[in-house]
Amino acid sequence: MNSELYQKAEQFVIDSFTKANKARQIKHFTRTVYWVKQLKYDADEALLISAVVHDIERAFRRRDVIQIMQKGDFGFTDKNFLRLHEERGAEIIGNFLKEQNASHKIIDKVKMLVSRHEEGGNDEQNLLKDADSISFFENNIERFLTRKETGTKKNQIREKFDWMFNRVTSKKAKQLVEDWYKKAIKDLELK
Repeated sequence: MNSELYQKAEQFVIDSFTKANKARQIKHFTRTVYWVKQLKYDADEALLISAVVHDIERAFRRRDVIQIMQKGDFGFTDKNFLRLHEERGAEIIGNFLKEQNASHKIIDKVKMLVSRHEEGGNDEQNLLKDADSISFFENNIERFLTRKETGTKKNQIREKFDWMFNRVTSKKAKQLVEDWYKKAIKDLELK
């Protein structure tokens, strides 16, 4: 059963992405929680909150991040983009959790996890990264294939697919995502 604080964090994500007209992305967050639980059945509250909020920055994206994305040579794996995405996400959720009177221990851990969810680091940051990749392949492939139809270069999408697969750390997660990855590459080549 999820805690009251987790429920508030999940509702914050739902409300934020709905307000930003990005509600279609919500399933990715809830499925990231699911995959965290599959990879670590005894995941604690902070890890579960981190899973549902890991991409909160997208709902509050600032102009400077959008400008990085609009550069002609931008790839979905641009290090400047990823750092801003992680750091701002950690800041946003840290402020939200403070408003909810969460403990400093929970706030610090959630911020630490969200601040490295793209690149990993310690075991739990890697686990969150792996769950994010699994959910990405489960839920976002069609969205990226559609981007090709709206002008995103095929090589940029391939770079994103390869990066999301290659960053997976655990053997179990790699096995879970491998078939989806192969299908994504095949579908990209057919489009």
